[in-house]
Amino acid sequence: MLLIDGDACPVKDEAVRVAARYNIPVTLVSNQGMRPMPNVRQVVVSAKFDAADDWIVENAAPGDIVITSDIQLAARCLEKQCKALNPTGQEFTKQNIGSALASRELNAYLREAGEIKGGNASFSKKHRSQFLQSLDRLMQSRNS
Repeated sequence: MLLIDGDACPVKDEAVRVAARYNIPVTLVSNQGMRPMPNVRQVVVSAKFDAADDWIVENAAPGDIVITSDIQLAARCLEKQCKALNPTGQEFTKQNIGSALASRELNAYLREAGEIKGGNASFSKKHRSQFLQSLDRLMQSRNS
């Protein structure tokens, strides 16, 4: 199954198209209703903090693919032997999740201290392309 952390995911449509090519079911989890998407199970959870993350972790099975930009959710999914991919195409693995979590903590500290201003870099066509390549690779590896 492909699980999408949907509230702020910029690649929902692309993920659904790739999953359809491989005949993989898709579940989109969010805190608010989204526009209907054909062949997509949509789960709306409460607005409680981390409700979508908790639902994804509780319902994910080994081998599932989770699309999320939330590094902590990715770490929880890796513990369940799932694959985790962010919208820019970076796959989270057991080898890189520790440094990703540490970077997240450092950046949060630097933002609080006023050393970092502004948000993340804008999402680009290059990111979308990298995401599509990475997701296609993960889907192929599931089917082999």
